[in-house]
Amino acid sequence: MAELIADPFRAARLLLTLRQEGMTDPDVLAAMETIERAAFVDDPALEALAFEDAMLPIPCGQVMLRPSATAHLIQAMALPRNRQGRVLMVGFGSGYMATLLSQLCAHVFAVERFCRLTQEGRARLARLGIANVTLSQGDGLEGWPDQGPYDAIVLAGAVSEVPEGLAGQLARDGTLVAPVNDAAGQAVLVRLIASGSERDRRPLFQWVPPLIEGCAQVL
Repeated sequence: MAELIADPFRAARLLLTLRQEGMTDPDVLAAMETIERAAFVDDPALEALAFEDAMLPIPCGQVMLRPSATAHLIQAMALPRNRQGRVLMVGFGSGYMATLLSQLCAHVFAVERFCRLTQEGRARLARLGIANVTLSQGDGLEGWPDQGPYDAIVLAGAVSEVPEGLAGQLARDGTLVAPVNDAAGQAVLVRLIASGSERDRRPLFQWVPPLIEGCAQVL
């Protein structure tokens, strides 16, 4: 767990940026202050950028979202303070966001479409001692119904519309958070409730890469 502890100086700089970006949730800020983003960067040449508000490349042509985008997605989930919630994450990627969520809820269930990211992610979680994240390879846009219902679902990439079946995997009073590209091509942050009804939407002033249907056939 030692390699997960962030450098205090760099973490303080990141928190200042996040607050300037409108982040107010103290639990989310505390998790991001504690967890070292560099622990999820494979390329040593990129480690210096880990605590900048920058998108970083990871294997399989994927990226780590900017910390500010990650923080906005997590804050919009409005997770309960008692850390008892069950969360479904669509798109595991490097595992950074899932690890942040592991500090804020009882268990995270993550679905990743790439075999390589799934295998490397499991190894990283084991090495870092993260025991409350379960990772599966599959089509995350179909969710993971066998493990539901979930108190919250978050999509770590953008969609043109939220798949109908995902909201049905929410527990009563659960919340689904997704970046959605609207008709004008602008990204908005949409929150749905278990019935599939829209709770609210707000502008998301940065680009979020799209999620792709299905499992990767090669990587």
